[in-house]
Amino acid sequence: MSPDPAVPVAAVDVGTQSVRLLVSDGVRDLDRRAVITHLGRGLRGGRFDPVSLDATLDALRGFRRRLDELGAVRVRAVATEAVRRSVEPALLLGPAAEVLGVELEVVSGDEEGRLSFAGATAGLDPASGPFMTIDLGGGSCEFAVGTLRCEHVVSAGFGATTLTETYLGTDRPRPEDLTAALSVVQAHVDEIVRTVPGAGDAAVHLGLGGTFTTMAAVEIGLEPYDGERINGFELTRAAAEDVFRTLVTESYAERIHNPGLPEARARTIVGGSCAVVAIMRHLGLDSIRISERDLLDGIVAELRA
Repeated sequence: MSPDPAVPVAAVDVGTQSVRLLVSDGVRDLDRRAVITHLGRGLRGGRFDPVSLDATLDALRGFRRRLDELGAVRVRAVATEAVRRSVEPALLLGPAAEVLGVELEVVSGDEEGRLSFAGATAGLDPASGPFMTIDLGGGSCEFAVGTLRCEHVVSAGFGATTLTETYLGTDRPRPEDLTAALSVVQAHVDEIVRTVPGAGDAAVHLGLGGTFTTMAAVEIGLEPYDGERINGFELTRAAAEDVFRTLVTESYAERIHNPGLPEARARTIVGGSCAVVAIMRHLGLDSIRISERDLLDGIVAELRA
């Protein structure tokens, strides 16, 4: 039986960079928020940074209070790439379940991509498809293709955090390090175009995740952030390249003063912007449509079905 339309349902996403919440009553979003906690920071050894782990659990405590205030009766909480890669997931999963009152489910990259596709394409006219969603996170990037539903999905092993920590360790990245990061993304994109049916045929490309929304916000100097202005924004390749050049030539101290760039993203946005320009270059995109709707919206839609 479907839930009462007036009764809120909620989705929680514990990602590599941020922890996010969406509460909806089926008509409108009652709350949509994100807290950057950097759960995936330093995770190349598979172990959580204790400060980031504590920050993540603190964010979840705040979410639980908000869920109680809004009376959310059904909640699904998922964890993505940082927890998939961890050698000690129980350090998060047990405490998170205790804090939230629901299990924190570790979803596969394919499931993440499917849910993101469902959330981003809901309400779009199928006649304008087929669609490709590109969900760029901190630790992975999901490419999904379809029209009425997700037909193919691939989870690629790069993200804003992983590219930054693996290749871009200096304050101002060296040209050879930028080349290495761009080449890694190019190799993934080339493989996706070769192996995923329909990957080269999408009529609409949707950019999801904090890197895409932040680059759009920087492009228009949007401060404070306004998701309604960002949702549906067409980020041209020329604009993305311009933002990329600005971010990678600035020091961290300079970068944080860009309107639209949260200080908490100022280090990893360099790797993220590398990914965005490499994706747009190698898919031959003149522009990409930014979507605020994503994994959280896909979960909420399924809870209401």
